[in-house]
Amino acid sequence: MRRLLILLAVSAALTAAAQLQLPSTLPGMPAGANPNPVPVVSNPNAAGRAPGAPGLMNGFVPDESYKLRVGDTVSFQITEDEVWDFQNEPKSLVVQDSGEVSAPYIGRVMAVGKTCKQLAEEIKTALEKDYYNQATVVLSLNVASRILGRVYVAGQVHNPGPLDVQVNENLTAGQAILRAGGFADFADKGKVKVVRAAGPGGTEKIFNLDMVQILDKGKTDQDIVLQPNDLVIVSSRLINF
Repeated sequence: MRRLLILLAVSAALTAAAQLQLPSTLPGMPAGANPNPVPVVSNPNAAGRAPGAPGLMNGFVPDESYKLRVGDTVSFQITEDEVWDFQNEPKSLVVQDSGEVSAPYIGRVMAVGKTCKQLAEEIKTALEKDYYNQATVVLSLNVASRILGRVYVAGQVHNPGPLDVQVNENLTAGQAILRAGGFADFADKGKVKVVRAAGPGGTEKIFNLDMVQILDKGKTDQDIVLQPNDLVIVSSRLINF
């Protein structure tokens, strides 16, 4: 009797397991087809890696509007390189003070003022000229610099030289002079000049400022907000005593 009960239990378990198995075909599927097929990629290089794949950061897409600045970091990748390096990790390139990035194979390329898409196209053209029959360059902004640009203070100040302008900072000419250590002994406070480089197709602009009125008398409405690459020149007095 005990052996009969064991046999009945085993039979019931086998029947239940058979009922849990997936059918060999699903409704609407041809006979003999695999109900759980493995996805097929006809051209892995053309398809590229899926978003979020190891080694790729979210947003790894050429930016359409942001123009690169000094201090920015971009991620750079040539997808064809995975032929000999299947991991093919993106490389970080920093926009140097010269405005250039050092791109693999081709060296220094001007990046400042270009979008990631424009820079990628330029690098692609250079690669295909000497190194690749076809190059797929993937380039995107990784870290945006907090520095918008630099202005330069020259002449009669204690610490002449470049000053960083932060993003969203409204740095005025008067503030730049104070940041440069203030006026030197022979400064002509009434004759401060701001020289602004010409834009595309434009002309150079010159602003004459009286810092006696702006800094000493508090008429800050006469001050101007500086733009990157502006030059602030503090003149010397003709007679120093």
